[in-house]
Amino acid sequence: MSAARIAAILAKDLRGGPRSGVVLWAIVMPVVLTFLVQGVFGGLFESTPRLGLVDADASAVAVTLRATEGLDVRDVEDEATLRRLVEAHDLDGGLLLQDGFDAAVRARERPPLSLIFSGESAASERAVLSVTTLDAIRALETRRSPVTVEVVARGETDDLTTTQRIVPFLVLMALILAGMFVTSFSLVEERERGTLTAMLVTPARLGEVLAAKGLLGLFLAVAMATVTLALNDALAGTSPALAAGLAVGAAMSVQFGLIFGALARDVKVLYTLFKSVNILLVGPVVFYLFPDALPGAPPWIAKAFPTYWFLDPILEASMRGATLAQVGGDLLVGAAICVALVPVIAVLARRAARRIAAG
Repeated sequence: MSAARIAAILAKDLRGGPRSGVVLWAIVMPVVLTFLVQGVFGGLFESTPRLGLVDADASAVAVTLRATEGLDVRDVEDEATLRRLVEAHDLDGGLLLQDGFDAAVRARERPPLSLIFSGESAASERAVLSVTTLDAIRALETRRSPVTVEVVARGETDDLTTTQRIVPFLVLMALILAGMFVTSFSLVEERERGTLTAMLVTPARLGEVLAAKGLLGLFLAVAMATVTLALNDALAGTSPALAAGLAVGAAMSVQFGLIFGALARDVKVLYTLFKSVNILLVGPVVFYLFPDALPGAPPWIAKAFPTYWFLDPILEASMRGATLAQVGGDLLVGAAICVALVPVIAVLARRAARRIAAG
């Protein structure tokens, strides 16, 4: 196997890449899916409670509320405007702080508190606004609270938001499109056009062609998976664990692409393979998108899918800051699957070479 010939084939594919509809699709689709998910699911399930505030006396409560993360606090001129905005559901709630409110609270009096809610606001938004407002008022008192509240979670809990649970699906789509589909489609397209036969007439061998196609898919898969994570604010945990997860994921995706490309004689067969086999590749995503969809299901079901062994480490490293030591075991299993796929690719490549030689 010649590195020079592999580099020459790779350079040819790189020059033709910008003109390939499949390559452009693999680049654009993860970006479009990300913006679609962020726009739909982010706005639908993770809305920020909107609080209107009429502060007549520069209250410390207002200062605390404005500095609270997770609240959209808007100053309103007067009570009439506040009520109009709440009734129109331009605000989820409205808070009216009268003159001398802070002094009355510190004097242990009971000043009136006007907190109104929109009839269209969600129950969760009302709860957040109520608790946050009461906490800000309690902070005015100099007395310590007679009790300490400790929140204890019972059973398994999921600390990820809806949008974060969709990130594994977006990353997997980026890897499949860039690593698997581009690799296999490029190989099948070369066969259909006859350029693969022409290349094999030269000193180039089929193994070198596969290596070049694999390197192109590997580079593109890592790049698009990284871009997808960046667009979803999931690169805060950038670490060796995340880099290793992306490398294993890209390598496995490319290997499946080479397998599909060696099996498919034309694009129609390739699409059939994708539709029939991809359930085995995207299966783990169900356990992230719908964690309660299979109550009582044994945890090993997700591990039965090969993509689990790089998808879960990517999630843990990017979202929860897991270290390489924590996800190393899963990555080793993923790497072992990649090693096991090498002889499969070699056998299929020899069969494909014999078919090409036979015309």
